[in-house]
Amino acid sequence: MKTVNVKINGVGVAVPEGSTILEAARQANITIPTLCFLKEINEIGACRICVVEVKGARSLVASCVHPVSEGMEVITNSPKVIDARKKTLQLILSDHDKKCLSCTRSGNCELQNLSYTLGIEDENYFEGESHEYEIDTSAIHMVRDNNKCILCRRCTAVCEQTQSVGVIGPNERGFNTNIGSPFGIGLGETSCISCGQCIVVCPTGALYEKDQTQEVFEALADPNKFVVVQAAPSVRVGLGEPFGLPIGTNVEGKMVAALRRLGFDKVFDTNIAADLTILEEANELIERINTGGTLPMITSCSPGWIKYCEHYFPDMIDNLSTCKSPMQMFGATTKTYYANKIGVAPEDIFVVAIMPCTAKKFEVQRDDQNAAGVPDVDVSLTVRELARMIRIADIDFNSLPDEEFDDPLGISTGAAAIFGVTGGVMEAALRTAVETLTGEELPDVEFKDVRGLEGIKEASYEVAGMTINVAVASSTSNAKELLEKVKSGEKEYHFIEVMGCPGGCVNGGGMPHVSSSIRSFENVPAKRAAALYTKDEAMTLRKSHENPAIKKLYEEFFEKPGSHKAHEILHTSYVKRRINEIV
Repeated sequence: MKTVNVKINGVGVAVPEGSTILEAARQANITIPTLCFLKEINEIGACRICVVEVKGARSLVASCVHPVSEGMEVITNSPKVIDARKKTLQLILSDHDKKCLSCTRSGNCELQNLSYTLGIEDENYFEGESHEYEIDTSAIHMVRDNNKCILCRRCTAVCEQTQSVGVIGPNERGFNTNIGSPFGIGLGETSCISCGQCIVVCPTGALYEKDQTQEVFEALADPNKFVVVQAAPSVRVGLGEPFGLPIGTNVEGKMVAALRRLGFDKVFDTNIAADLTILEEANELIERINTGGTLPMITSCSPGWIKYCEHYFPDMIDNLSTCKSPMQMFGATTKTYYANKIGVAPEDIFVVAIMPCTAKKFEVQRDDQNAAGVPDVDVSLTVRELARMIRIADIDFNSLPDEEFDDPLGISTGAAAIFGVTGGVMEAALRTAVETLTGEELPDVEFKDVRGLEGIKEASYEVAGMTINVAVASSTSNAKELLEKVKSGEKEYHFIEVMGCPGGCVNGGGMPHVSSSIRSFENVPAKRAAALYTKDEAMTLRKSHENPAIKKLYEEFFEKPGSHKAHEILHTSYVKRRINEIV
């Protein structure tokens, strides 16, 4: 690849041709601040925070979109540059709700951090007209507060480009421009899929999940409630970040200890339900193949994807696996099998789920998710909400000892651990389906063809005399591309895994916020995913059907995968939704 030689603040650096000044500076270990920029998602040069001086240029240029050229000389920190950035920031602050103390992003807000870095002493430098917007609380999973919006357009870009949903965008013009849904309707009245990707890319407190921590604190304080908590695979590789630990650190032991100190009666692992899901899902796939059922069968673990399918591909609902998600399977198992085991009425058990996902807040309220006559799961919290609870309880997270999950719903396999990354559900299912079909033990349990963070992956396997074609898609835009090829007849598969978020749950809408300066130059999902694969490799049991706790569940309660009882408790149904239907 051809390189270009440039100087940045007097430092010579050779970078690939086509690089931007921002990328070149990064290579020279020089940070240029940004607000609107998000690599490969929002590269529009609109906010002008990243301006720099280029020798010979008549005016300052936006480094995030300005390409380098041979011999270019750039200054990133001249008085002229610093003054321009400060003035721009003061203009943004002039129409911004600056109630930082009560903001969910305080201490982790890109606007706040930049104001501190640039030494903004008078946040009201520009006085004049300002807006006052009504806060939109119409969606089940999140809140939009346009009083804190800086019009960076990251949210609209990820909604349109990454997710192919496009239910938000700029309304009005000029000074009255605001981000919202078409015709000013509430987000809850649109075909939003609750994925939360807009929340994780927002640099301020304009978008945030509906906080349910108080509901959980109240349940924990209720002597009549038996409060159980479950944690998804990705939570343990994300929870350390709000407490200053490196991205991708597996804090499973500390997480369990923190949950126990918060007062939960039992601390269980969603991973056991991931193993349970695999047995039900693998059985369903084999049954469809053997009986001429609807193919391709598509996974049902991701509630954002399920809602997307219901809105945008309603004609393919029959392709969805009828299995509940692991979170819901866990809740259903807890309020039936476990309730019977401990002699507590289902209505007296309060199940809390810690998830990397905001769409789970929608899922817990879905119909046909109440196996015991009460909701399978009572509250789903994001990783951010759990971190908030730990801080409120004044728990010194980093000093906690490692502790283990409670029995019997705390035992899992490596197959369950990789559920949190794109391709993980497919690989886990293949480990069980192949051994079931062949009756032979796999010499190698790793199906590396379905690994990786690519948006779409394909593979074919010869199993028991037949060719099994599979595909994996992450992000609903990639799911859309894949399903359109299936519908047109261009592609034929037996089994498809879809995760609603790019990269899978490790990049879910409920995971910790990561600033654009890191997101744009480091592969955050890959670091979190690597920790899950490491977890899998270290485990003695790596196939879901080998989990002794799962075997016991079937022996004592569910009888066998796909039994009538299993269908009543562990399976669900879906509905066709119109685009922009009021949900």
